[in-house]
Amino acid sequence: MEILHLKNILILGVGFLLLFTAYGGLQNLQSSLNPAKGMGVASLSVIYVSLIISSMFLPTVIIKKIGCKWTLVISMCCYITYTVANFYPQWYTLMPTSVILGFAGGPLWTSKCTYLTTSGIRYAEKKGKDKTHVVNLYFGIFFLLFQSAGVWGNLISSLIFSQRATNGTGLNYSNCGAVNCPELSINANNSTETVRPSIHLIYTLMGVYTGCGVLAVLIVATFLDQIDLKEGQEKEEEDLTMSTYFLATFRHMKDKRQLLLIPLTMLSGFQQGFLSGDYTLYYVTCALGIQFVGYVMICFGAGNAILSMLAGKLSQYTGRIALFVLAAVTSASCIIALLLWRPHPDQFAVFFIFPALWSMADAICLTLLNALYGVLFDEHKEAAFSNYRLWDSLGFAISFGYSAALCVYVKLYIVLSFLVLGMPLYGIVEYIERRKRPVTATEMQEK
Repeated sequence: MEILHLKNILILGVGFLLLFTAYGGLQNLQSSLNPAKGMGVASLSVIYVSLIISSMFLPTVIIKKIGCKWTLVISMCCYITYTVANFYPQWYTLMPTSVILGFAGGPLWTSKCTYLTTSGIRYAEKKGKDKTHVVNLYFGIFFLLFQSAGVWGNLISSLIFSQRATNGTGLNYSNCGAVNCPELSINANNSTETVRPSIHLIYTLMGVYTGCGVLAVLIVATFLDQIDLKEGQEKEEEDLTMSTYFLATFRHMKDKRQLLLIPLTMLSGFQQGFLSGDYTLYYVTCALGIQFVGYVMICFGAGNAILSMLAGKLSQYTGRIALFVLAAVTSASCIIALLLWRPHPDQFAVFFIFPALWSMADAICLTLLNALYGVLFDEHKEAAFSNYRLWDSLGFAISFGYSAALCVYVKLYIVLSFLVLGMPLYGIVEYIERRKRPVTATEMQEK
């Protein structure tokens, strides 16, 4: 049984690694690759708005009807359409495929979380282990593979674009960083043609990314085992109507623990949205050039991959709260430093330090917050993870939506505000759980 579970987790992780090697690398480049009238970040905003709608209505009913495996396969196919549209990026190609990808995102992420949580809990029950620790470990293994996509996707883009190096603005670095506002457009100093690589290099990159997506679909469709979600459920649950499934996400918000976790869940979207949409453009591309975006973001992907696995393991010894506090302090430090820093090519190493530090905070939040949702809402996993994806996506959508309209320092203050609000509310959730949970005999012996 253990070998079977490990095999499926590895297959799922490899599938997501390949799929998000393409999508993650492309997301980090959109603000720099398609800056005209904010088309790149606009497409990302459309993706996450669609993902919000998808998370509210689609995941539960689709997973119940066709199961986790085929939900994953179909959703992955939809992701590929966005990559193909970037062969010829126009408003009429990017926007429709952004909607398609967004609608696929809700079922994709909810089915992934449901698959991992169900597998972990069943294995824990059969082996008599603590289900929280097992679920944390399973998510850690998955995110170790998934987050490494940030390394490969960014490495591919930088290697390809470095064949014809393009520099940053080289004229007025004072416009880079937190001081940049819509009226101080980077393109005022650096034309779109200078920032954008040749069409040949773009086609090469999109071809590689499309191949990664197709391979991901083939691996998951061929090797991942279907999981029976009806095992252990009461007959009445099988007879629920479709309308009940559609309303499951909304009904789940009646749980006060879910409401308290909303700001922290949105924070994850805000942080990643700023890093991939604003940091890459207003710090890296502005001062160094687009060919360095991938190399800089490799630090984020590599750190995230390693620390995701460590977070799942360390939580067994430190508990969730200590790690969440560490993540909060790290995020706050990065935000304050980005507000004060004025990027310049002479400070080359600093461009890599920020994503490396932020990766630690993001790895903790992604791994432990996903696991927390699975453990807190064990009886309503699909609805819970639909809510997670909904609020996380709302953070992304808002971040990308205002990207071309607000000054960079305002965006940083917004991220900081959600951090300051989200952590105390998360603390209340932990307090509620501590009061509800009886002390077990094992815990008494440990004390």
